[in-house]
Amino acid sequence: MEVLLLNFWKQFFLCIFANMKKQALIFYPLLLILLSILLAGGLLYGAVSIPIESVIDILMGKGTEHLAWQNIVWQSRLPQAVTALLAGASLAVSGLLLQTLFRNPLAGPSILGISDGANLGVAAVMLYLGGSLSLVADLPISGYLAVILAAFGGAVCVLGLIIYFSAKVKNNVMLLIIGIMIGYLASSLISVLNYYASTDKVHAFVMWGLGNFSGVSLQQLPYFVGFTVIGLLLSILLIKPLNALLLGEMYAANLGIKIKRTRILILFCAGLLTATTTAFCGPISFIGLAVPHIARLLLGSSNHKMLVPVTLLVGSCVALLCNLLMVLPGTNNVFPLNAVTPLLGAPVIIYVIVNRKNIQYFD
Repeated sequence: MEVLLLNFWKQFFLCIFANMKKQALIFYPLLLILLSILLAGGLLYGAVSIPIESVIDILMGKGTEHLAWQNIVWQSRLPQAVTALLAGASLAVSGLLLQTLFRNPLAGPSILGISDGANLGVAAVMLYLGGSLSLVADLPISGYLAVILAAFGGAVCVLGLIIYFSAKVKNNVMLLIIGIMIGYLASSLISVLNYYASTDKVHAFVMWGLGNFSGVSLQQLPYFVGFTVIGLLLSILLIKPLNALLLGEMYAANLGIKIKRTRILILFCAGLLTATTTAFCGPISFIGLAVPHIARLLLGSSNHKMLVPVTLLVGSCVALLCNLLMVLPGTNNVFPLNAVTPLLGAPVIIYVIVNRKNIQYFD
């Protein structure tokens, strides 16, 4: 077992650093420093003002005379910061995988209808079942856990359909269109549920749809971390076939890449990351669409040996920055997450559209 783990990490670092441009290496320490600063900011800054010394004492296990501060740091800020870090990385890598697979710079995690499937699952629980779900007789599951299970179930169902059609449809453009149509069908069903639901239920569903990094509790955090880490590790193992796909499917097949299996693995990885993040945090816009472009602009390359880890780090930094911008300085007011992400993501997408001919996506 130890030998297998050692070989895995050896291959992991070789994938990242082998054949890497020297000028690209500078981004890793800079991004890690920025990530550390933003992570610390998420722990030190919030709607409730807590002295830095007290936050450090709480994190060091020394405690404080204010039990409320201790609860805020351990039960709110720490899970929220870790959730933002992993959710940003997951959505960014998911967007990169889909943009490479479909050779479309405007593809994102929501493009295949996976997010819409999660929305439909949550809508069914909140709008139709009244916020409760019974999976087994005499074992009712209600509240936030029901929402998570419904979102994940809806996303997995759509992912299953996409993987099924990927085996039937050989053209990536046609598969993309099928995903969009599935998203439209899910949105249509959500509209029907909204029409017949009461006002308070519709309001609760709308609030969930605004996105939130603070919904993952300390007890739920291990499950969120587990699923996202599995998806991120799988994305790293896909670096070689992703680089081959940049040159076209025929060239990749000549290199020994099994196209059908690779497509399924990419869809599964992107679906797992998107489904997990949407289930725990709600639908989050623009991060998965914009961050891969930021990483490409920083590197000036589409080589996934550099692009995947940089996209992962940039996604975490952007999500942590959005988490900080949600809190209005000097007040207890907190903006919805999806009111902040377009402020960072929309300018990037506009720039990409305007300068698309001058940006090298496939080299």
